Amino acid sequence: MRHFGHVAPEERQRLFHREPAVFTADSPTGVLAAALGATLYSPATRPRLADDVVKQASRGVVSMVLCLEDSIGDADVTAAEENLVRQLSALAGTPDAEPPLLFVRVRYPEQIPDLVARLGPAVRLLSGFVLPKFTEERGVPFLEALTEAEAACGRRLFAMPVLESPDLLYLESRRETLDGVFRVVDKYRDRVLALRLGVTDFCSSYGLRRAPDMTAYDVQIVASVIADVVNVLGRADGTGFTVTGPVWEYFRVQERMFKPQLRRSPFLEGEVEELRESLIAHDMDGLLREIALDRANGLLGKTCIHPSHVMPVHALSVVSHEEFSDAQDILRPERLGGGVLRSAYTNKMNEVKPHRAWAERTLQRAEVFGVANADIGFVELLAAGLPR
Repeated sequence: MRHFGHVAPEERQRLFHREPAVFTADSPTGVLAAALGATLYSPATRPRLADDVVKQASRGVVSMVLCLEDSIGDADVTAAEENLVRQLSALAGTPDAEPPLLFVRVRYPEQIPDLVARLGPAVRLLSGFVLPKFTEERGVPFLEALTEAEAACGRRLFAMPVLESPDLLYLESRRETLDGVFRVVDKYRDRVLALRLGVTDFCSSYGLRRAPDMTAYDVQIVASVIADVVNVLGRADGTGFTVTGPVWEYFRVQERMFKPQLRRSPFLEGEVEELRESLIAHDMDGLLREIALDRANGLLGKTCIHPSHVMPVHALSVVSHEEFSDAQDILRPERLGGGVLRSAYTNKMNEVKPHRAWAERTLQRAEVFGVANADIGFVELLAAGLPR
C-alpha cells in the first residue's frame, strides 16, 4: 500500500517531486506509525463491513479501526463481534482484496485473545487493537492480553492506546496519570504503534462540545491536555511516541458541491483561490485549521469518522518542496557541527542543531507521504486524491 496509490501514476508524477513510498503491514514500526494518516473508524456492526473496507482502501484510506466500543450500543456487542469475525473471514478469502492496516477497538482485555482465536487464519488481516480509556491500571491487562494473543497467533500485533480518561483531564491527577501511562507504554514499547487522543471524552467531562468553526485548540482545557500529553509522551529525544490528532466530529461537507471545481486541471489563474474559498465556505475551514494546528503541536495523523475527512488529512500531510529542501540542508553530513544557514528559499534561518529533530521527522513524513513538486499545493493534492 502507499499514500496516493489510488491516483494514476502519471498524475503522481505531476504532483510529486518524490513519490510516497510503498509499505506493508510488516514494515518497521516507525514507518507504520508515520504512515497511519487519517485513521477511519467504522462500527463493527455494519452489515457490509468487508465491502466497506475494500471500498475505502480503493479511495486512499490506509488505516481503519473497526469499533466494538463507543460507536455501538452495549446490547450490540455480541452481534458486532460475530459480524466482525464473519466479515474479516470473508475478506481473508477474497484473493484480490487489498485491505488497509486494520485495527479493532475493543472494550475489555478478554476480547483480544478471544477474537484472535475466533478469527483463525483471518487474523493475518489484523495489524492490532485500539485500547480505550488507557491508564496505567487499565492498560496493563490490555497489553498482557495483546502479548498473549500475539504469541498464540504468531503474528505481530500492535497496540494503539486511547488517552481519554478523566484522570488525564483533571489537574490534580494529570501528572501522576501521565507518568503511569509512560511507564506502561515504555515497558511495551515494541508493541505500541501510536497513542491516540480521545478529545470527545475530554469535552464530555465538562459538558462541552466544540462548534464546527472551532478547533480542539480553541477549547483551552482540552488544549492544555494535548500540550501535556505531547510534553510527556511525544518527545523527540528517543523516549517519545507518535501521538495522533483528535477526531473531527463534523461532516457537513458535501464533496459533490466542490468536486467539479477540483476536477478542472490544470487550474487557471485565480481558480486555486476561488476553490480555497469554496472549501472554506462548505465548513472545511475548521478541519483544515485543526489539521494544521495538530502538526504545529507535534501530532501526526488524525482520527476520522467520515470518509470526506481522509483526503484533506493526507493532502496536508504531504511534505512541501520547501520543507524538504530545508530538512535536507539541515541534515547534510557537513552540517553535523552545527551552525546557521539561509534557507534555499531565502526566506528563513535554518539553525542546524535546534532544527535537526524537526528535519528528521520531516524526512520520515516525506518517506510515507511524499514530497510535492515546487508548484503543487494542497488544493491540487486534494483534487487528485478525491475518489472519481
